[in-house]
Amino acid sequence: MQQFIIPQFLDVEDKIIGPLTVRQFITFLAGAGLIFIVFKLASFWIAAIEGVLLFALTGMFAFLKINGRPFHYFLLNLIQTLRRPTLKLWNKQINEKEQKKPEKIKPPQVIAEKKQVSASRLSELSLLVDTGGAYSEPADEV
Repeated sequence: MQQFIIPQFLDVEDKIIGPLTVRQFITFLAGAGLIFIVFKLASFWIAAIEGVLLFALTGMFAFLKINGRPFHYFLLNLIQTLRRPTLKLWNKQINEKEQKKPEKIKPPQVIAEKKQVSASRLSELSLLVDTGGAYSEPADEV
């Protein structure tokens, strides 16, 4: 029989550049690209403020984990929850037919009488069960 290695720690991402994973590296590349575009289009002081904010936002997306999950999963779940809340209320409007509906009269409950089983009948039944049906009941004597 062949033996196979079962992978452990499937949630740990591979490190490619120092301590950075592929996801973190791509996130930082996208953030650096946005910061570069901001410095080309805006004046220095506005670009510096926006660059610091973009750098902080990029760091959040790259490194921050909430409940052991990356920040972008948390953000997506938050948006989904805000778009469709889980609390649903039911306001039923009662119409005239339902208000005037007569109540159904319940028939009286009939209680079936239980037959009392004698001790001799119980012993015959237990013998029948114990023998698996091989025992036949004696005919009622007159």
